[in-house]
Amino acid sequence: MKFSTRTTYGLRAMVYLARNYKKQESISLSQIAKAEHISLAYLERLFALLKKEKIVEAEKGKTGGYKLKEKPENIDIFRVVKTLEGNIAPFHCIDKNGKVKCAVKSKCGASSVLVDVYVAISKTLKNMKLSDLV
Repeated sequence: MKFSTRTTYGLRAMVYLARNYKKQESISLSQIAKAEHISLAYLERLFALLKKEKIVEAEKGKTGGYKLKEKPENIDIFRVVKTLEGNIAPFHCIDKNGKVKCAVKSKCGASSVLVDVYVAISKTLKNMKLSDLV
């Protein structure tokens, strides 16, 4: 399974916010874009998703920007990845809840293995917190 640049860049930006969490200051996306070498326009799209899911919050104004809505140790990586990627099931026949959605599942010997892989990936990401990446 290969995550897209949405996840790679989104996690890098989230780690940047996590490193600065104790300052309790908002950080502009242009500052993150410059520090992480990520397109500002791309970050704006990613942060719109993260804001919608209440992982980050925006502050308007001259000193505005973004900051984490919760402590980094309370934000699991699964939530961030799912927000950025959408369905993270690594196989087309597994739905977003880890259920087999195949017309031939009764004949498919691989489905139990595929579900196990999805469960292992999900469990690993749920047990990993943003603070672990700082």
